[in-house]
Amino acid sequence: MSLMGFLDRIADVSAFDKAIEPARRAVQGMPSAVKDVLHGTWLGHPLHPVLVQVPVGSWVSAGLLDAIPPLRPAATALIGTGVVVAVPAALSGAADWSEQGSGVRRLGALHALMNTAALGLYVGSLVARAQGRGTLGRVLAYGGLSVAGGSAAIGGHMSYAQSSGASHAATAVRALSTDWIDLGPLDDLPEGRPTMRTGKGSSMSVPLAVVRRGARVDVFVGACSHLSGPLDEGVVETVRGSECLVCPWHGSAFDLDDGQPRRGPAANPQEKLVIRMEAGRVKARVPSRHR
Repeated sequence: MSLMGFLDRIADVSAFDKAIEPARRAVQGMPSAVKDVLHGTWLGHPLHPVLVQVPVGSWVSAGLLDAIPPLRPAATALIGTGVVVAVPAALSGAADWSEQGSGVRRLGALHALMNTAALGLYVGSLVARAQGRGTLGRVLAYGGLSVAGGSAAIGGHMSYAQSSGASHAATAVRALSTDWIDLGPLDDLPEGRPTMRTGKGSSMSVPLAVVRRGARVDVFVGACSHLSGPLDEGVVETVRGSECLVCPWHGSAFDLDDGQPRRGPAANPQEKLVIRMEAGRVKARVPSRHR
């Protein structure tokens, strides 16, 4: 069995859920504003992959420098840098993990355990170096790098095979035709609440979430960018000073004006279509970046 097949087997083990759930509830209990910072809602995509570059880069570089005796003091400094930044990186990852599906949470728990082990090995390496036990420090550091490398493979599987952190709306919008989509008469759209319309795709119809505000109409891909929640079943609310379309699944709020997230767990913007009116009918088309 391939490594990826092995990870899929782990993601299917529901027995892990009982042990995982208390940690998940604890993370979800953090203040909403703190979680939004950790999700990267303000950034426009998840913060976790940005932060992890620092410990990963520092530790890989330290591994190379440790192989050259005159450069070992620099390796120690890089290991310390990685240890410090690993903490906010872990917090951002935990915030994202707590809002994912069950399969991602199961693998994420293993990912977290391996990262914790790697961090412990690196802390031990720093202690050994400070005590003048350089050989032990290097052995612990290379052990930490090996464990962190294995954990990174799990993180990659979560990101790419399980679409953790990817924009599900961006995937959906690519299925739409690049032609103008007739959404019907403006007068048929309800005022101030989302309704579903469909757009023609290459092989299937794509759900769209349409919101009318007087003579203005905002049209979004119907699948929430976070985990494909049905936005047409959501509500329109004022969130942090902006009128937003709120996902019914996890409460992500997207600004009706531009689709930017105003509240997480979504960090990616919601794909919004271009609108024009013709003889009282609403027409929409995917933006030029997708054509």
